[in-house]
Amino acid sequence: MSRVPTNPASVARRPDPVSEPPVVRWLLIGLALLFLALFLVVPLAAVFYQALNKGLRFYFEALADPDALSAIKLTLITAAIAVPLNLGFGLAASWCIAKFEFRGKALLTTLIDLPFSVSPVISGLIYVLMFGAQGWFGPWLQDHDVQIIFAVPGIVLATIFVTFPFVARELIPLMQAQGNDEEEAAHVLGASGWQTFRRVTLPNVKWGLLYGVILCNARAMGEFGAVSVVSGHIRGQTDTMPLHVEILYNEYNFSAAFAVASLLALLALVTLGLKLLAERHMSAELSAAREVPAHAGPVPSGASQPGSAQSASRSIFVNATPASQRHPLKQGEL
Repeated sequence: MSRVPTNPASVARRPDPVSEPPVVRWLLIGLALLFLALFLVVPLAAVFYQALNKGLRFYFEALADPDALSAIKLTLITAAIAVPLNLGFGLAASWCIAKFEFRGKALLTTLIDLPFSVSPVISGLIYVLMFGAQGWFGPWLQDHDVQIIFAVPGIVLATIFVTFPFVARELIPLMQAQGNDEEEAAHVLGASGWQTFRRVTLPNVKWGLLYGVILCNARAMGEFGAVSVVSGHIRGQTDTMPLHVEILYNEYNFSAAFAVASLLALLALVTLGLKLLAERHMSAELSAAREVPAHAGPVPSGASQPGSAQSASRSIFVNATPASQRHPLKQGEL
């Protein structure tokens, strides 16, 4: 059967099935910008307007209030404890899930996603039922004069629970996409497990790790539901910044409430900037890991351009270059 020649002119006139007319594109872009302006930009501008409505002097006086300083201090302490713990858990969990096969791997992956499917209020209530005065461990804690609920330990525990998936969920797909080739090459060269992790795995996931830490820290400082249940709302003692904003707003002290809220808004803006930076680098590393095939060595200098018969025939062979010549860990370095 003879093949009918294609007319280039008719192909050029054929409309692109994945493109839209310029009017439709501009309309969709305008609707998206309008939505962002109404639900993001305008509320954010309103927060700073209300915070500075009575002048800079009142703004700094509201932030210098002892209760506000206590809330800021408690928020920073909670984040300083929860984020490093979640960092360690996320690294360990992602390392195990992405690099090894073991019984219970699917269960561990499911449990990591548990805080995403449970309401923060419910998670806070679970801690109250466990460590409260009438909870499972309540009588024992009272006998040993240990207070978890309505104290800093309860706030830290609730914050850890709602934030521990962020680091692991950013690292697991990145490690899975990178594969185990570099770790196996380091093992062949005689590297120990700690050396392989420190000099091979960790540098490859540094941007994904930073991305997860940024999201974890933002959620830890802005968490309201779980912390509200376990804190007891003791003013000046167990109130974090979100809880202090609620108290001031309920007392009709709107300017002071928006002043404290502006700090959280500034945190959100800084987090957004760092998130974009980390996301850009992480996407580049993830794309590079997916595009480079496993065991694929460097293209010979005499190879022809892609698409030729010579390069197509060479692509089916496995590169026989030794691991010591392809891996950044050279022999004698360890």
